[in-house]
Amino acid sequence: MSLAIPTSRFLVRSNCLSDAASSAFLPGRQRLGSPRRSGRRWKHSMFVGAKPVLKEGVIGVNGNDVVREVPDNIVLTPLTNSAAYLGATSIVEASRHVFKLGVIRDVRLLCLFRFKLWWMIPRVGISGSDIPVETQMLLLEINGPQDKPQYLLFLPVLDGDFRSSFQGNSADELELCIESGDPAIVTSQSLKAAFVNYGENPFNLVKESMMILEKEMGTFTLREKKKMPAILDCFGWCTWDAFYHSVNPKGIAEGLASLSKGGTPARFIIIDDGWQDTSNEFQIEGEPFVEGSQFGGRLLSIKENQKFSRSESGHPTEAPKDLKDFVLCLKTDFGLKYVYMWHALMGYWGGLVPGAAGTKKYNPAMRYPVQSPGNLANMRDISMDCMEKYGIGAIDPAQISQFYDDLHGYLVAQGVDGVKVDVQNILETLATDLGGRVSLTKQFQEALEKSIADNFQDNSIICCMGQSTDTIYHCKQSAITRASDDYYPKNPTTQTLHIASVAYNSIFLGEVVVPDWDMFYSLHDSAEYHAVARAVGGCPVYVSDKPGSHDFEILKKLVLPDGSVLRAKYPGRPTRDCLFSDPVMDGKSLLKIWNMNKCSGVLGIFNCQGAGTWPCIESNVNAGTTVSEISGFASPSDVEYLDELSGDSWVGDYAVYSFKTGSISRISKEESLNVTLKVLECDILTVAPIEVYDGKVEFAPTGLINMYNSGGAVESVSLRGGGTSPTSETQLHVKGRGPGVFGAFSSKRPRTCFVNSKDQSFEYKEEKGQGGLLTLEIPAEISSWDVIIFY
Repeated sequence: MSLAIPTSRFLVRSNCLSDAASSAFLPGRQRLGSPRRSGRRWKHSMFVGAKPVLKEGVIGVNGNDVVREVPDNIVLTPLTNSAAYLGATSIVEASRHVFKLGVIRDVRLLCLFRFKLWWMIPRVGISGSDIPVETQMLLLEINGPQDKPQYLLFLPVLDGDFRSSFQGNSADELELCIESGDPAIVTSQSLKAAFVNYGENPFNLVKESMMILEKEMGTFTLREKKKMPAILDCFGWCTWDAFYHSVNPKGIAEGLASLSKGGTPARFIIIDDGWQDTSNEFQIEGEPFVEGSQFGGRLLSIKENQKFSRSESGHPTEAPKDLKDFVLCLKTDFGLKYVYMWHALMGYWGGLVPGAAGTKKYNPAMRYPVQSPGNLANMRDISMDCMEKYGIGAIDPAQISQFYDDLHGYLVAQGVDGVKVDVQNILETLATDLGGRVSLTKQFQEALEKSIADNFQDNSIICCMGQSTDTIYHCKQSAITRASDDYYPKNPTTQTLHIASVAYNSIFLGEVVVPDWDMFYSLHDSAEYHAVARAVGGCPVYVSDKPGSHDFEILKKLVLPDGSVLRAKYPGRPTRDCLFSDPVMDGKSLLKIWNMNKCSGVLGIFNCQGAGTWPCIESNVNAGTTVSEISGFASPSDVEYLDELSGDSWVGDYAVYSFKTGSISRISKEESLNVTLKVLECDILTVAPIEVYDGKVEFAPTGLINMYNSGGAVESVSLRGGGTSPTSETQLHVKGRGPGVFGAFSSKRPRTCFVNSKDQSFEYKEEKGQGGLLTLEIPAEISSWDVIIFY
């Protein structure tokens, strides 16, 4: 152990790009016009004020002209002292309009856009042409007073029956697309198509904006107000990558048994696709499998298939009498607390079989999805292409409440505790003659959430493949939503993209839901990379290991022996200095993700460069460039809201513990530590404010340092005893949970330590009189503890 020497914060960071330099590294579509003018600075606006205003063809805010050459049909309606609605009018009525909003150039920007029908990814740039089709969040960095960065947020929203999105064009113009998804639903104007807000802190800006929209729209609820399913604090296992469609009772039992035997028992399970009673006319027995034909399958009934309901005798985990028998066995034999079952929004990928005895009451009818031009402009998706080809047995909207109530009521009767509901964005492609995509989504979402509330006890739903704003802005009750495209264990080029995507997407999604960063393999080349991301993500923690294929050294750094996890408080998000950098393809930036615990901050640092490239990028000067290692800086100031933990006794410094190096550093908020990582390497830092106790001891707990999110184990720190006399005894009490190695920064060597009133040996390594790392063992049999440190 050594106390690292801090590096001055004033050094140029490798992952901070200047306005001019950034243009060489930012992805974007190929220009059709003149070259980019990367050196131009912002012109001072004639309009000064924090409220966005539109005057003389310019949208300006706080001394900056943000959007120029604004057409006359664009309307800006003030809403608050910093926010406004943005809309447009037309001389024609149509179900889809694309309005030019004006020119954006020479400003750092971040977009979150749907690169597939189901999923978002980030894109950074400096002009309108860098803004992809189907952008659902646009954040700009602009000059504030004394050249301090300020931020302008654009959110395309829902206006009546119309849903909005942004896109750019080759002339650097920002465009606003509004569409109903039904040729019969038309309009000539949308005056509240987008929301614009301005602020000094990007994370506060997004939060405040969503608070305003929650009140204005009344169609969704913020994350903080929702009931959180208990699975969030448990370790879980999903059957998908372990078995895919071949999931079976015996394999499930073997997987749960091997996880328990290794000391990291799963407390919840998601039985994914493969348990339902389905039929597929496009998969003929004896004929070769056709890739994509699985998406032509349809539901025959709401019950389980024969794999989970057999007549043969035998143990329930090999040949269960029925689903109820099997679920009871899992809970009894393996200590599972929660069993979730997968289903699609329409029952199955291809919906329901029309006319079948088990489905006819829901009046399904064959419909063929139609994608919007925006979706078709980006990346095709095999599941969507196949559903277009094979069609969907779409449930009659008038019967959707009955379907969900029947399905969920049946599952509850079998002992099931919740559901994962997939394929949610499908509604936007089926909206013709059904009132349009916004109305149809609202109807299905309300029916789904009512059924969850009526049938399950714990708001027990995980939403998936629902990253369209149609769904997000109708999320009133659902508290967990998948934050990215799937984890692909067999594709080495997607591992870094996955981590970057979930972090950036959580900026937006995290205000409405807890973003689900998906499952992963614990026995995999990138296993620790994913594990550290889950530790800092504040997300559900679950794997999809094949039975017997586990890395328990990694799992035991995530999961406590009782099957609980040390989950951070908030959705993990990129640090402020990473917002406008490309951590995947610029060849120089590290990705830093921040979060908070009760008594400390946590900072994950990842090298995402050199392993993969973003989809939907036509040209990038550094595409394919591999750098052996990247260096950057990490600081306590990277962790937002860290000051909230610093009380009156804070000495002004922080203890920073590096999991990778096992070292502890004492640095001020404005100082930095140098970090160097190779491709697919990562580190996780616990950042705790150093406080003075009893005027004698400077102390900061770093928690269970054998765990990735060590600070997540600490519940509280308090002073007992002590006094003004130099000889009086000082007692520090640190409460927490989980066995392992407890660590803390201490300015002096303790006299003795106790764990739950029992004397416990300890080690103390001081470094040059600056204090040092105190460590002691929490015995394996202890689940919650009170560490008492005497000075």
